[in-house]
Amino acid sequence: MRTAALIVAAGSGMRMGAGLPKQYRLLGGQPVLRRTVLSLLDHVDDLRVVINPDFASEAEQALAGLNVPNPVPGGATRAESVRAGLEALAESAPDIVLIHDAARPFLSADIITSLKQALSDHDGACPVLPVVDALWHGEDRLDTSHPRDGLLRAQTPQAFRYDAILHAHRAQTGDVADDVAVARAAGLEVVAVPGDERNFKITTAADMARAERESPMDIRVGNGFDVHRLVEGDHVTLCGIDIPHDRALSGHSDADVAMHAITDAIFGALAEGDIGQWFPPSDMQWKGAASHIFLEKAVERVAARGGTISHLDCTIICEQPKIGPVAGAMRARIAEICGLTEDRVSVKATTSERLGFPGRGEGIAAQATATVVLS
Repeated sequence: MRTAALIVAAGSGMRMGAGLPKQYRLLGGQPVLRRTVLSLLDHVDDLRVVINPDFASEAEQALAGLNVPNPVPGGATRAESVRAGLEALAESAPDIVLIHDAARPFLSADIITSLKQALSDHDGACPVLPVVDALWHGEDRLDTSHPRDGLLRAQTPQAFRYDAILHAHRAQTGDVADDVAVARAAGLEVVAVPGDERNFKITTAADMARAERESPMDIRVGNGFDVHRLVEGDHVTLCGIDIPHDRALSGHSDADVAMHAITDAIFGALAEGDIGQWFPPSDMQWKGAASHIFLEKAVERVAARGGTISHLDCTIICEQPKIGPVAGAMRARIAEICGLTEDRVSVKATTSERLGFPGRGEGIAAQATATVVLS
């Protein structure tokens, strides 16, 4: 059966308090939404994320480097957002769809497998947990108890045959608690499969604190260093910015020594070699190549490993040209290529006090550090 996943990320997360909606907050160095997407991406044939368009830039950053289509604009209610996502899947028309909350980043493969198996002979399936605590009515004071027999706590993803849940949502009017309610209102049978206590929904600040305690974090730090000779010319290229100068940097590619150092730092954090291994100078297709190609490959490798770049720091060592006036443009260019905000990129410069080859104006050196978080 062809399987699709729909991640609902259009909520505002008001119960979390001030700040970004919970799905865009960092958890173990990665946005919650990114962790949730990664928990499903290898188990489905298609995946769509439904967002509030007001947070399109945050969604773009959270999904950077992942092989997912552009997000789907959501509606004013959860039901409207789910329907928008289901309609976006209509062209590819999967056999089954898993509808999941963006704020449940600890989804296990066991739940996904159980849901798929249940749909072999049922319209829908939902992971559930038993209610084990005593239930009472009341506010400040407890009033009357409520029997818990037969009560279940529903989780997501809630899985359905695609055509059936699409028709059910098209017929639904008004907002509902979840997609099981939509399915039941349309007469669909929904069976229960075992849930998982770790598959909890982040709703409050206390939930986020719990998630931080349970979130595995693999922080990698890599270093990069590069040197290029100065020759006759009229400009140098550093961090993708052309700077007028009476010399030029010499190299097999465009000789962007700073971008090369950053690229090697990222490869180093991944323990995946260096530029020379990925783009050997013996291969003439890289002759004169723009260095952003190399950096984009390093960023792609981070995403392929399920990671994110947390911070980049580059120091350029030269007497001339002056870096300060263009450092801001350099940061912006590196941030653009890496899908980062500029506050996660540092570019600075120093001299060697006229000592060594940089001090004599014979070349420019650069060193960089990359901090990468793998899930």
